[in-house]
Amino acid sequence: MPVANIIGIVGSYRENGVNDQLVTEILAGAAEAGATTRRVFLPDVDIEFCTNCRACMQEPGDEPGRCIHNDAMAELLDACVHADGIVLASPVNMGAVTAIMKRFMERLVALGYWPWGTPAPKMREGITPKSAVLVITSAAPTIAWRVGRFTAETTMRNVAKMLNAKRVRVLKYGLMGQQQHPTISDTQRAEARKLGHWLVSK
Repeated sequence: MPVANIIGIVGSYRENGVNDQLVTEILAGAAEAGATTRRVFLPDVDIEFCTNCRACMQEPGDEPGRCIHNDAMAELLDACVHADGIVLASPVNMGAVTAIMKRFMERLVALGYWPWGTPAPKMREGITPKSAVLVITSAAPTIAWRVGRFTAETTMRNVAKMLNAKRVRVLKYGLMGQQQHPTISDTQRAEARKLGHWLVSK
């Protein structure tokens, strides 16, 4: 049986912050279940902004189109496309996912095929079916957290769908900003590890 390949995308600005800790534990759980894992901390990755030129959407074929930017996104996109499982993690900032996570998400347009003169895009066929875990955290009080959580989750669910996620679980924690350097609890760590095992299961 092939070894599952799981990739975790951390869309937080704080290395070893709550989001990062949760992704680390999820990947540890996946590794315990026999998967190979990779953690990507987006602030460390050279990703340019999408220009909406749609050049990547003009190329036919099952694989993602080529972007005009010569940066790290092509390799990262290939890893996401061919992974068996993916973790997408972002804190809620100003009622939505972080800007750096949004920048990554916008570059996923290469997953679509939309030649000029056609009314709508269609998704490419070469994307490996996968499972996805969405990690959403916030330091905000309850009311603001509920609103931002809904927006962030909707966005991340759409991205998981673009990446051909057939099964999706969501890990959500609010009120995580009472300490300057918060640490996840043993209960949260156990829940994250359990989701890592779930990513590898069929």
